Amino acid sequence: MTIGGIILAIIIGLIAGFIARAVIPGKQHMSILMTLVLGLIGSIVGNLLAGLIKGEGLRFDIGGWWASILGAIIVLGVYVFAVQGRSRKGVLHR
Repeated sequence: MTIGGIILAIIIGLIAGFIARAVIPGKQHMSILMTLVLGLIGSIVGNLLAGLIKGEGLRFDIGGWWASILGAIIVLGVYVFAVQGRSRKGVLHR
């Protein structure tokens, strides 16, 4: 991956992370760095799933906007449910 590709992946990851945070309800206690990491992981997950759906198999790819955003939403949803859900357990069951 070239330096331009890395910069593009960071930009896509950051934007996908911000969009995912806007879509998932509630307040997520995350820094900008965590949002970037969420977006990058979501981008990878989304593009892997898109490759499977298209029949191309598992392939590592960062770049498809829609797959990156959907992947980031999935990853953030899991994060909120699994990680933050434990700390909010008492609040959620009132």
